[in-house]
Amino acid sequence: MATDPTISCVVPVYNGAAYIKDALDSIAAQTFGVMETIVVDDGSTDETATVVSESSGPITYVHQENAGPAAARNTGIELAQAEFIAFLDADDIWHPDKLAKQAARFQARPELEYCLTYKRNFWEPSLKNDEARLRREGHIITKDVPGYVMQTMLARKATFDTVGLLDPSLRIGEDTDWIARAEYRGVMRELLTDVLVFRRLHERNLSYECHSERGYQDRAEIILRHVIRQRSGENN
Repeated sequence: MATDPTISCVVPVYNGAAYIKDALDSIAAQTFGVMETIVVDDGSTDETATVVSESSGPITYVHQENAGPAAARNTGIELAQAEFIAFLDADDIWHPDKLAKQAARFQARPELEYCLTYKRNFWEPSLKNDEARLRREGHIITKDVPGYVMQTMLARKATFDTVGLLDPSLRIGEDTDWIARAEYRGVMRELLTDVLVFRRLHERNLSYECHSERGYQDRAEIILRHVIRQRSGENN
């Protein structure tokens, strides 16, 4: 890459007024700046719009009828003007060097199409007893793990032309579905072992659902569907 890549950051949000300022501040604090931040409000009924309007930086705010996180991210992808797209949920935060470290990998590997990082969960104070119990049990949710989720991703916008957009019918596992489709098509990816994304666990988000029995089952079914598709020779 002869010049530094330009990056659009897509932030889907639904009733995220309590946390979105932290998310936007972590974008503003990046050592590698973004060209634009697109906040896609998926039908919030709280003060999300007000909080976003009071935030600084090149922010575009878009409101749509509630359709789920995949649909909100798709709106952001379609609006993005930069060469690369990154995603951050309204209740999560990035390490300041997140984009810089990923951009460096694209500079080093021109064939790279998307890059992921490790992630770490953190708990709201109101859930400290739940956190303590899970840590005693050694639950996977307390570990630093590979982040096969949209919040860790930096991808070429053109990669979404190859793989397609996220499946809006999925409320859980849309990232698993997209990555499985990318793998099937042989899209080049890299996983950084640095912990560069911090996922906030609170009583109103989907993170606990992802680690529930239903969440694991949903993701297993998505993976199984792609295995069957690959064996049958389907192209989508």
